[in-house]
Amino acid sequence: MTERPAAESGNLRRPGVSRRLLLGGAAAGAGVVAGAAISSAAHQAPADPNDRVVAFRGERQAGIVTAVQDRLHFAAFDVITDSRTELIDLLQRWTLAAERMTRGLETVDGGAVGHGTHLPPPDTGEALGLSPAALTLTIGFGPGLFGASPTAPTRGDRFGLAKHRPAALENLPTFAKDAIETSRSHGDICVQACSDDPQVAVHAIRNLARMGFGIVSVRWSQLGFGRTSSTTRGQATPRNMFGFKDGTRNLTAEQTDLLDKFVWVAPEDNPTDAQWLTGGSYLVARRIRMDIEAWDRAALGEQEQIIGRSKGEGAPLGQTAEFDDPDLLITSGRQPIIAADSHVRLAHPDNLDGIQLLRRGYNFTDGSDGFGHLDAGLFFLAYCRNPHTQFVPMQHALSTKDAMMEYLTHTGTALYACPPGLTPGQWWGQRLFEA
Repeated sequence: MTERPAAESGNLRRPGVSRRLLLGGAAAGAGVVAGAAISSAAHQAPADPNDRVVAFRGERQAGIVTAVQDRLHFAAFDVITDSRTELIDLLQRWTLAAERMTRGLETVDGGAVGHGTHLPPPDTGEALGLSPAALTLTIGFGPGLFGASPTAPTRGDRFGLAKHRPAALENLPTFAKDAIETSRSHGDICVQACSDDPQVAVHAIRNLARMGFGIVSVRWSQLGFGRTSSTTRGQATPRNMFGFKDGTRNLTAEQTDLLDKFVWVAPEDNPTDAQWLTGGSYLVARRIRMDIEAWDRAALGEQEQIIGRSKGEGAPLGQTAEFDDPDLLITSGRQPIIAADSHVRLAHPDNLDGIQLLRRGYNFTDGSDGFGHLDAGLFFLAYCRNPHTQFVPMQHALSTKDAMMEYLTHTGTALYACPPGLTPGQWWGQRLFEA
């Protein structure tokens, strides 16, 4: 059995072997440590030609420059054990399960119904019969894992990792107009599940959480829909909850020189003890609630002035097409066409000493707030080489000057160090724990 090569953009594969046969024939035990060989059947691929499998292993973690999928389930975990051995064992088991799920398989062979009627199934089963739908699972480690928890400062260095904490893995500062809720923030470990099928993404997080019972607990999670950025040139620019195109100038997978400059951590960025992060990236997560009702009452012209783009085409004001470069110098006589407090001007690299980020956010709608207002907005995800020299100055500028802040409230915040990809036999966090 052979597979077609992965596509350059997002490592997508379109396999052609019966998935139903695999569900009955793949073999990988739940307790097998990562690093042991996974059954060759588990590496076989689903039958449906519309199934899409993103390679789990490679130089980089999938889910960063992978073409952004349509759905998200993001979860932050607190580690509740003090046992380094238990945590390592969980990360090894998570790796095996994650790789299987990205291939459209159960967490273990026959996990949903094949382990007898007198035991809890080791797979919850809601993804049976579903395509993997380009599922990616991306892991990151927060400051708390290294003894620098913003919510439990007395826990200390439980796992002997403090000396391996990367230089930039320091808690983000508080910005103007933040209203951060600790129940929606931080966490020792995060897992970002992205897929084009919401049930596939939810199944992945649900099963990792189930496997972690007694070792980790879900601190908070966030569902997302309708990506708010593109990470490949082939994707059309999506729209956010304000109805505007979002992420027009986002970095893409094809811009490898800019990714090296702004996204991937280099050897010189960290001391010797933190070289495990070389080739990885930092993930900034921010839950941003939008004041939808107030925005919907604003005139179209006011909305466009606040954003700095036309709502229809998405062109910078004063230009005609979406991808035209914003001209920050043109005026209408006395005033600049793109207002001084517009989002486009303040977020433009020319206003930030050339700083850029790789954005990978999603819309969210979490019901109402009890006062007749939608609890909706943007779940902002961005990958960068150094959050304190890239995201922090950008957010300081936006939080103090951006006219759009009148309609935004940042309610959640988190920062994680995401290691590079895995070679065959490696498990999540191996480079860190064996550093």
